[in-house]
Amino acid sequence: MVLLAAIDQGTSSSRFLVFEADTGELVTSHQIEVRQLFPAAGWVEMDPMELHDTVVSCINKTIEKLENLGITADEIKSVGVANQRETSIVWDKSTGKPLYNAIVWLDTRTSPLADEAISRTQSKSKDEFREKTGLPIHPYFSALKLKWLFENVSEVRKTYEDGNLMFGTVDTWLIFKLTGAYVTDVSNASRTLLLDLHKRKWSTQLCEFFNLPMEILPEIRSSAEVYGYFRNGPLEGVPLSGCLGDQQSAMVGHQCLNAGQTKNTYGTGTFMLCNIGTRPIISKNGLLTTVGFQFGADSPVVYALEGSGSIGGNVVRFLRDNFKFISDAKEMEPLCRKVQDTSGVYFVPSFTGLYTPYWDSTARGTILGLTQVSQKEHICLAALRAVAFQSAEMIAAVEQDLEHGTKVTTLKVDGGMIANKLFNEIQADIMGRDIVTPKITEISGWGAAVAGGIGAQQISLDEFLSQSSEASRYTPQKDDTWRSAELARWKEAVKRSCGWAQ
Repeated sequence: MVLLAAIDQGTSSSRFLVFEADTGELVTSHQIEVRQLFPAAGWVEMDPMELHDTVVSCINKTIEKLENLGITADEIKSVGVANQRETSIVWDKSTGKPLYNAIVWLDTRTSPLADEAISRTQSKSKDEFREKTGLPIHPYFSALKLKWLFENVSEVRKTYEDGNLMFGTVDTWLIFKLTGAYVTDVSNASRTLLLDLHKRKWSTQLCEFFNLPMEILPEIRSSAEVYGYFRNGPLEGVPLSGCLGDQQSAMVGHQCLNAGQTKNTYGTGTFMLCNIGTRPIISKNGLLTTVGFQFGADSPVVYALEGSGSIGGNVVRFLRDNFKFISDAKEMEPLCRKVQDTSGVYFVPSFTGLYTPYWDSTARGTILGLTQVSQKEHICLAALRAVAFQSAEMIAAVEQDLEHGTKVTTLKVDGGMIANKLFNEIQADIMGRDIVTPKITEISGWGAAVAGGIGAQQISLDEFLSQSSEASRYTPQKDDTWRSAELARWKEAVKRSCGWAQ
């Protein structure tokens, strides 16, 4: 039996998963929740040592579970990494210790730095470097987080002057701690605002513009090759041979390997990726152009258009933890099924601003249309609809950017929210597309495991593509007239949430 394993380090948990190579079946796994820290309004941090330690604990627990099944750790032939992207960590090479908490992708403390950077561009536009990087100048990406650390944490500057500063996104941090290699893959590098998408190298121009030293950046490698070997623990000597940002990893897990194939992941936020093939298309509709994957140093880089939505599972968490409308996410479906519609309520849960296609960091959460008959069921249903409306706007943007009038006919979906069947029905109706759920629920873990298997030559692309991936299909029950009217109303609600925080 060939087993492929994956580390899946996300915003809410760390996981280690072990799959059968020939079926994608999950053999066993272990998951540990990780804390998000909120030291100030708009600030989101995590403890880098907690990220590492929980990953190590997950590996140890999973190996114990494997042994209880009568399977030894020797059966694991490779490990891949899927990670939360953009989240930025700095550490001291000599001690291996972090110099500050990880600044998470959701964090908005760098908004003033983004404004200052935009004001220094020739075009006075957030899109000054979009042709080169595929990205706008925005607090979301790593460059501004690293700049903030240089300007505000004296130890960072001192460690740099001593020649010991290391910087990376979560993949780089974990690979360094586990194997000693100082690398990132092309998919994660494309989220920093420092990568030249066309040359697939760090950009001297961007490093100079943000006043960041290029020499501290990790080496850029493909998504599937041996980066190093586990130095100790039960996996000692096993190759760490795959790495993908978590959204790209889900795209691979869904087998979206050909141009036009599209997936949506409902995690903390919502992330849509559409494979656009081997030539980057620079979006004119508020989408990001990103690296999808590269399976080996000599293989072509495959690109994707990405819609990054700030609205996702976080709205369910908000209804649970802040409004106390539910005590468990599982209660959302029965609660929402109690009402026929939202009774005119629209909820725009833009707690930290809006991403695709608006890119408005001043937007704030808004509930509109409340009347004396409004109840928590209406607000909860409006929240589910908000996530689907956001996805519909992303699909519209993707189709406008795709060449030759290519249409997205089917959307492959994953993430915690798709356990809610009503939510899947809502998606199909609001988007007017078939919604397909996967057989493998741990889709980003599976994508990383596959990348690791390809990198260690344990599985071929053809073997992977021969596996069936579809579990359920939801088809639209509403017509285009209904859909257009609903979307128009949603856009009106969004307009009212924009520009609120000055």
